[in-house]
This record gives sequence, structure tokens and C-alpha cells, in this order.
Amino acid sequence: MVAPGGARAPVTVVIAARNEAAHISDCVRSVAGWAAEVLVVENDSTDDTVALARAAGAHAFSHPFETIGRQRNAAIARAAHDWVLVLDADERCTPELAREVAALVGAGPPHEAFRVPRRNWFLGREIRHGGWASDRPVRLFRSTLRYDERPVHEHVVVAGAVGTLAASLLHYPYASLAQYFEKLLRYSRDWAQQHHARGRRAGALAVVARPPARFVSMYLLRGGFLDGAHGAVLAVLAAVSVAAKYARLWEISRGEGRGTR
Repeated sequence: MVAPGGARAPVTVVIAARNEAAHISDCVRSVAGWAAEVLVVENDSTDDTVALARAAGAHAFSHPFETIGRQRNAAIARAAHDWVLVLDADERCTPELAREVAALVGAGPPHEAFRVPRRNWFLGREIRHGGWASDRPVRLFRSTLRYDERPVHEHVVVAGAVGTLAASLLHYPYASLAQYFEKLLRYSRDWAQQHHARGRRAGALAVVARPPARFVSMYLLRGGFLDGAHGAVLAVLAAVSVAAKYARLWEISRGEGRGTR
């Protein structure tokens, strides 16, 4: 979408990517037609991520990886415009969202940051229950703001009120179970290390009790069963993810105790 006269919305789109050849072209194309600038910050890609991003209309550059928040901040620091829209490579901007962002920025937004609803897919099916439908991360904000740089659960640091847009992003995080488990291994490790560094510890009770509690919450209390087999599998995997996080935290806590003997 380009405004009459060929003008693009004064927005910089930031996309962090590593080995995202399967996604990056479609992601960049979903914003390159209407946003004035698209920046892709990549690290250690061994596929065609950089070439494909540039061919689709983005400026791509490399930055050493420490955390996803730091990657995004490196790109935000280069933004040529006052407003930034952050995407992941496995996300797509809809025409409705493009129009809403362009109109909002052009009219003078009432807030410094806005949440953007996400419609999430799992193994080819949109998940509408189990908590996934309430996913609204802060993704549109002034380029003076920054992410915190924690390993997991990074967020934009905002002092004032945060608005919420009406239009959605499309999110395709898992095309296969292999992708899910690959991410689970990294995420559970980083989560445990982060929480241990903050003084949190875990015993066997947490490893036993928290996974079934997550399943019940997601599948029964939040209506995951309404998504059919996909909802059941996803709730089981969420419980496995919780078990992995607390088992890793228990392992670190146990090692700490043995090391002090």
C-alpha cells in the first residue's frame, strides 16, 4: 500500500533474523510497499537470509547476537524515522494493519507505544483459544524507546500509557514439531539461567506440579479444546515446555547446592 502520489508512511520496520530464508521474503514484502524504511538485522546466517531480504526491498546488516532485545535495539538506533514497527521474520503485516499504522502516524498518535494483536498459527491451523488469541505485544512505538535486553520475555520499556491497534499481524511460528522442540531447548535454557540469576530457585515440586497446571489452564480453563486436535497437542507441548524450564532451573539450583558443599 502506497499513499497517493507515491508517498510512503514515515515508519521504519525492524526485523531481526537468523537463517530465515523460508520466511524473510514474505515478511519484508508485507511492509516494503508502504513503509519508508525496512531494516533487517541478522546474525550468523548460513542461508540466503541477507540476499533475500535485500531483494525484497530491505536494508540488511549484521550485528553480533547477545539477546533479541539487543538485536532489535541495534536496528532501532539506525532508524531514519520517528516511528518503528517491529516484526519477527515469521510474521506478516496485513493490508489492514498497514493502513491503520499509516493513518495513525500521519494523524499524530496519542501514545508513544501501541500493542498489536497477533493471529497465531500452529502446524497450519490458526489457534483461536488457549490464550493465544489474547496475544498483543508492543510493536509500534517511537524510535526513542528501546527494548530491555534480557534473554527471554524482552519488552519495550515504556513510561506512559500504551494504546492498542485494531488490525492484526499474522504469525506463523511453527511449521513443524521439529521447530517447536528446537526453540524449546534454547528457550528453557535461557529462561532458567535468567531466573536463576535473579535469585529464583526450583525444587522437585515445581517440576511435578506446574506442567499439569499449565495443561489444565490452557486446554480446559482457556478453551484450548475448542481448537480440536491442534489445541490438545499445543496444550501438551506447553506443559512439556513448563517442565523443561523448571527442570533446568532445578538442575542449576542443585548444581549450586552441590558446589557449596
